Amino acid sequence: MTAPELDALRLLVLVDELGSIGQAAATLGIAQPSASNRLSSVERRLGLVLVDRTRRGSALTPDGRVIAGWAYRVLAELGGLLDGAEALRTRHAGELRVAAGMTLAEHLVPGWIGELNRANPRLHLGLEVTNSDQVAELARAGKVDIGFVESPGTPAGLASRKVAVDHLVVVVPGAHPWARKSRPLTPAELAITPLVVREHGSGTRETVDAALRKAGVGPVKPLLELGSASAVRNAVVAGAGPAVISALDVTDRELVPVAVEGVDFSRVLHAVWPEGRRLTGPAAELLALAVRRPS
Repeated sequence: MTAPELDALRLLVLVDELGSIGQAAATLGIAQPSASNRLSSVERRLGLVLVDRTRRGSALTPDGRVIAGWAYRVLAELGGLLDGAEALRTRHAGELRVAAGMTLAEHLVPGWIGELNRANPRLHLGLEVTNSDQVAELARAGKVDIGFVESPGTPAGLASRKVAVDHLVVVVPGAHPWARKSRPLTPAELAITPLVVREHGSGTRETVDAALRKAGVGPVKPLLELGSASAVRNAVVAGAGPAVISALDVTDRELVPVAVEGVDFSRVLHAVWPEGRRLTGPAAELLALAVRRPS
């Protein structure tokens, strides 16, 4: 037995409520012969006589009234399903969970979020700031709708889109000997010098290590590991040692950039989200803003 169509069930309920096929047809905006055909189709599918058709008019049979009662409950449940789905859609459309690496969160994401909020003033947005490895993990687990990472390449299990290009630079305080160097550093000089660095899992740390390996001099030698870009910057200003940081973070006049020959410290910044999932709603809007407004 195949299930009757929902429009036919609505028609049956209306016939029960209004007492005539003609009035029910008029309520639905269809011709009476079409309504009669729909009811006949339901009867054939269910193997029951639902409508008593006489010269004086039509009325539901006892079986028809029972089926109409069940149909009413089916339609009410369907209405509840649709209302619930709309409530969920509206709730999701009004909230956005974002995670971003430190540099992105400090310099780029606020501008994108600000523009999104101006276009959607009722949007509730949460931003989690952490290192790129954790951003990728949050995105994979579905704990955020979209993430922004600074690490080289695309993390496993995630789709990605380029949003900006960042350049890292070696920095020292003005009193450091490298600040007065007349020639660029060699990769070997940089590799053998202990540096103030971000923790493992940071996109900046991964980029520096990858660039030095590509130059054939191995990963960085840590002097001090710190958990944020601002902490690294402050340590360099305080004279702890040199560091490699984003050019976006070179905002202090006490930091002197130092050139390095033969090492490419550029990196692509990506938006990430679960592989196989299509971004929709505010997440898609935020990605569009990020792509349109790169660094």
